Amino acid sequence: MNTEDLLKEALKKKVFPGACLFVGKDEKLLFRCAVGYSKKIPYCVSVKEDTIFDLASLTKPFATAFSIMKLVDDGILDLDMPISEIIPTPKEKRKITIRMLLSHSSGLPSWRPYYLKLQRYPLRERKRITLEWILKEELLFPPGKDILYSDLGFILLEAAVEAVSKKKMKSFLEDIYRKVPLKDTFLSYPEKKIHRDRFAATEFCPWRKRIIQGEVHDENAWAIGGSSGHSGLFSTAEDLFLLSKLLLDHYSGKREDFFKRSTVEEFFRKQNKRWTLGWDTPTDRSSCGRFFSEKSVGHLGFTGTSVWIDLEKKAIVIFLTNRIHPTRRNEKIKLFRPILHEQVIREFFL
Repeated sequence: MNTEDLLKEALKKKVFPGACLFVGKDEKLLFRCAVGYSKKIPYCVSVKEDTIFDLASLTKPFATAFSIMKLVDDGILDLDMPISEIIPTPKEKRKITIRMLLSHSSGLPSWRPYYLKLQRYPLRERKRITLEWILKEELLFPPGKDILYSDLGFILLEAAVEAVSKKKMKSFLEDIYRKVPLKDTFLSYPEKKIHRDRFAATEFCPWRKRIIQGEVHDENAWAIGGSSGHSGLFSTAEDLFLLSKLLLDHYSGKREDFFKRSTVEEFFRKQNKRWTLGWDTPTDRSSCGRFFSEKSVGHLGFTGTSVWIDLEKKAIVIFLTNRIHPTRRNEKIKLFRPILHEQVIREFFL
């Protein structure tokens, strides 16, 4: 069974309603395929190669860490700068650094259901209030002593980007994305009008009482205003391939027009037993399967999205699905992801 057949088989088994897969090596796109539906309720829309997906936590590497990378590269931020030098923080959090936040070692909790309380406040005040709540959270371990994946840490990083750059992170990123150039990558709602059915639908939200399409699925990001440092980025497989290739080219020394090679090398360097600066790495039970090298970085998104880059094989795999449409209870993708990535490596890289 080849890669395309494997995707179609997964579609029949209802692993996801629809998917888009791009596979590349170095400069070359080796494989591209779109299968299934981007929406099935209340009517069906087929997935296309330019379907726009809610990337969920892929926001962390491709928006927030990307912004920090640019500020570090320009000499505006230092990775070991305490966050307290940018944002006033309580005493017990003054040792938390930018590096710790990026590598999930700050001690902050993973998640809190802030959205339940945020709806009581005016929209314009919600980011400020969320930041206050995060800074009041009790640390689960001393900064730097352990690791715990944390949405809250990346919300804090967005605040750091905005404080240092004097811009909204959305505007800061748009200036960079425009130079790549990317066609359809943005935080929250774009200024240009895009037909709703270009967006892959996600869940029927039990508290918004509707199918989510063209707006962020993540509850906290939605309540804060449509995007945050942990979620809210939308993009296509093609744009993500261009961004991944840009990073791989800089890591490999093929170009240095966006970042210094040393900056990208540092962001892709493992900081602890699992995380680089904004990126995950392979583990024994990794979603990238058994054949990606130790020198690989990647990330997953709750909505059914993933990106893996093998820095040794120069392999890029962009796999975007709307597996939570119409419900997040569908978790079949957990078993399917490693099978797919192993097939991709066998077919295109061995």
